[in-house]
Parts: sequence; structure tokens; C-alpha cells
Amino acid sequence: MIGVAVIGCGRIGRLHAQVLARHARASLVAVFDAVAAVAAQIAGELHAKAAASIEEVLADRSVHAVVIASPTATHVPLIGAAVKAGKAVFCEKPIDLNLEPAVACWREIASLQPRVMLGFNRRFDASFSALRERLQAGAIGKLELAIITSRDPAPPGAEYLKGSGGLFRDMSIHDFDMARWLAGEIVEVHALGANLVDPLFGELNDIDTSAITLRAASGALLQINNSRRCAYGYDQRIEVFGSKGMLQAHNQRATSVEVWDAQHTAAQDVLVDFFMQRYREAYAAEIDSFISALERQVPMSPDFGDGLAAQRLALAAEESRRSGRAIRMAPVTTP
Repeated sequence: MIGVAVIGCGRIGRLHAQVLARHARASLVAVFDAVAAVAAQIAGELHAKAAASIEEVLADRSVHAVVIASPTATHVPLIGAAVKAGKAVFCEKPIDLNLEPAVACWREIASLQPRVMLGFNRRFDASFSALRERLQAGAIGKLELAIITSRDPAPPGAEYLKGSGGLFRDMSIHDFDMARWLAGEIVEVHALGANLVDPLFGELNDIDTSAITLRAASGALLQINNSRRCAYGYDQRIEVFGSKGMLQAHNQRATSVEVWDAQHTAAQDVLVDFFMQRYREAYAAEIDSFISALERQVPMSPDFGDGLAAQRLALAAEESRRSGRAIRMAPVTTP
């Protein structure tokens, strides 16, 4: 049985804690949050211990791994401390808002043979995973073009946006990871951005809408389109086109029922509300993958390097948006 502690008890930390509490091969040992009352509430609900400090968590020999779901600014110091304490780490994206601290973190822990997995949960979505398996099996021949759509139902609040790092580092980073997962390494990034949803984004020197074109080392092209607003729900789709055909992964709805009547044809339920609903099963699957990797002592995926690669693409997209030119990516090397 793998003993796990969750650090950070916001909405995603709470979800991870719930998954771990009912996992057949893991035990939720403890939870910690900077707001002690929040940790106490979740610990009570899930029959775990509410740790009084990070130090208490890391000193607990029954804790074999930690899930880091705290604010982004805490990720680097927590990863370092956990690895030095001999714990495996599952950390939500991004590693940091800036590349330099993330690279420095890896250099600090690399010699300790760290077990670190990054929370790119979309890899574990059943439809996206099945699409990739068929793509890799050659179902549509060689990949030539991919379109990744990711649109939020409504913008987040101002306080969240102020610390988010901007659209590319906060939202598009999932799509950058998905692009690499589907097409391999990316060699060129060209990004456009706009403020079409809310003036607040411009006031914060951010954007709310983007169109990004990527070129893979294989020659395949990929397009990512993002928006902070989507009137019809949480829009999450992938389309890949190859020499022999096309694969598509569609949105999820509450049911698959269609209504055909005098006013509508093929009318369906609205899309699921947001990421907590759309990717609930994917979150459970990624935690299961983390536990399985620990049990079997096999490499974790996505790993720290995947986190760095997605972060580099996010920064390149920002540079491209500001400069108006395509950015060539340097070859990927171990930091």
C-alpha cells in the first residue's frame, strides 16, 4: 500500500485527496493546507490526518509520496524538499511561472534519482488516449495536421488571473503538452493573441483569445485555438488528419441522446460544465498511473522533462505574440 499526502486543499487538491481515499492500492495518510481549517475539514471527511506543517508531512515515514496541489509559486521549493526527504512527487502544472527556477530545481534534485510526475491530466482522458493509440498504430497513416481546441466556459476571476502567468502558461500549457504527446518534439511556434472577451485581460497585460501554429520535427503542423469564453460550455476537442484518414475526439455531454423534431435536428444536451466534470475520470486515471509507476518501479509519464518542454513552448508562444514572428525552438536537452 502506497502512503500518500496531499499538499494544498483547494478544488484540485480536494479532488486528488478524494481519489486517493478510495484508491484500492494507495492510502491517503495526511493532507496539509496553509488554511488549517480547510485541511481539518477534508481530513475529517476522508479519515486522514490534518498535518500541522510541511515538515510534519515530509518527516512521516508512512508517507511514501506527496501530491503537490498548492499555488504555483510553492511548487519548486516543495518539489525540492519532498525529493530530498525521499518522497516521490506528483505535482500539478506548471512547475513554475518562469523557466529558470524550474531548470534550477531539476539541477538541484537530478542526482537524487527523483521520481516526479507532472499533472497533465488530459493525457489520461479515455477519448484522447484512444485517439493517440490509434494514431501511433498507423490507423490514419503519417500525421500531417492536428487541431486542438480548448475553450473555457467563462473567464476566471481577477485575483486568479493576477497570479496565473497569462493564458499561454496557465491554459495553453495543457495543449502544448498534448501537441508534443501527439506529434513529438516541436521545432517552431507562431502565436497570435487578442483581447475579445473582457477588457480586464488587457489591463493585466494578458490575452483572452489565441491562435497558435506549431511545426513538429516530423514536419506535421498543429493548430491550437484557445478562448477564455465559450457560450455553449467547456469545449475540448482534438482532430488529427493523416495520409490515410482522420481521427476525432469529441466533447462530452451529460448523455448521448439526440432530439429530432419540428424545431431541431440532432439537438443534444449542453456540454459538461468545466474541467472538474469533463476530466474527473482522467484525474483518477493519472493518479492511478502515478501509483502504478511507484509499485512497478517504472518511469513516470509525463515527467519533469515534459513539464519543462511545455513551459518552454508557452514562453516561446508569448515571445512570438509580442514580436509577431515565428520562434524556432532550440533542441531539447537535459537541463
